Amino acid sequence: MDYARLAEKALAGDCLSREESRAVLASPDADVLALLAAAYRVRHHHWGTTVQLHVLQNAKSGLCPEDCNYCSQSAVSDAEIEKYPYLEKEQIVEAARRAKTAGAMRYCIVASGRGPTQREVDFVSDVVRTIKDEMDIDLCACVGLLDADKAGQLAAAGVDRLNHNLNTSERFTPEIVTTHTYQDRLRTLRAARSAGLELCTGAIFGMGETDEDVIDVLMDLRSLGPDSIPINFLIPIEGTPLEDVHELTPNQCLRQLSLARFLNPAAEIRIAGGREVHLRSMQAMGLYAANSIFVDGYLTEPGQKTADAHAMIADMGFTVVAGEAGNPMTAGSPEPGVREAPMQEATAAGAPAGG
Repeated sequence: MDYARLAEKALAGDCLSREESRAVLASPDADVLALLAAAYRVRHHHWGTTVQLHVLQNAKSGLCPEDCNYCSQSAVSDAEIEKYPYLEKEQIVEAARRAKTAGAMRYCIVASGRGPTQREVDFVSDVVRTIKDEMDIDLCACVGLLDADKAGQLAAAGVDRLNHNLNTSERFTPEIVTTHTYQDRLRTLRAARSAGLELCTGAIFGMGETDEDVIDVLMDLRSLGPDSIPINFLIPIEGTPLEDVHELTPNQCLRQLSLARFLNPAAEIRIAGGREVHLRSMQAMGLYAANSIFVDGYLTEPGQKTADAHAMIADMGFTVVAGEAGNPMTAGSPEPGVREAPMQEATAAGAPAGG
């Protein structure tokens, strides 16, 4: 396989064929460095050597009626996690201050559940207005299924971006969740876009899907054209139906990240949940395809500390950026910040790590 030719196609705006996509996912381990070099050529063209840090706040934990098999907060999970309704307003605002200090470009308010009530939308809107009045930080909401009216209210309050992940292919979705459909997710994304919100939507790999499912969801994401694509790798949490699913290797994760970059060349691609579990000592290599990471934990699981993420990025010769949404290649670089206590990340109607 001529990986340089794939980079040229991506840079020209041409879509890889399914045959080429299959070849990327089936590439031998000995080719991974060449594959990453090609993916990096595309990433560098659009994002230079910049890396964005994102932080999510678990504003409402557990208590979810959905049956997403991967999620520790779902109705079918016996995982030992904290369960609580929405935090107090000041707790969420203080977490935003810590995210800003840590050098995060974006702060995402995450709530478990099928979708928000009107009272919850009013509460989140009030919190968002307070944060926006106090600090300059992009805000993302991850609150489950939404209609156009509720999406519009969040946008009017100052939410910049909505996270709602596709998670997997339409074919494989019923194997993972039965309480909502793939089309339900697409309707939420369309409602968000009609309200003027940026879209953050991605996938979870390692749940038992085939390579065809990986290609399908990445192709669908290309068609949607989201601003941000979080790529999650399944964390098999004890007490969930997928607790015994262990299918990924570091090299397979790198192949999937590279394909995500080829198929979505200009998007912000984020290595989301599970990078510490599956990429392990090869985490830094993922940034040759992706240009964004989460810090300080995933779901109900711990993750890389902010200070360690800053050190990893600096060791690679990359630069952490914060500022306006969109391409940050000309933005300034903040001083690294370290929080005293990590914030955990949560799911919202099956969105494990968005933002």
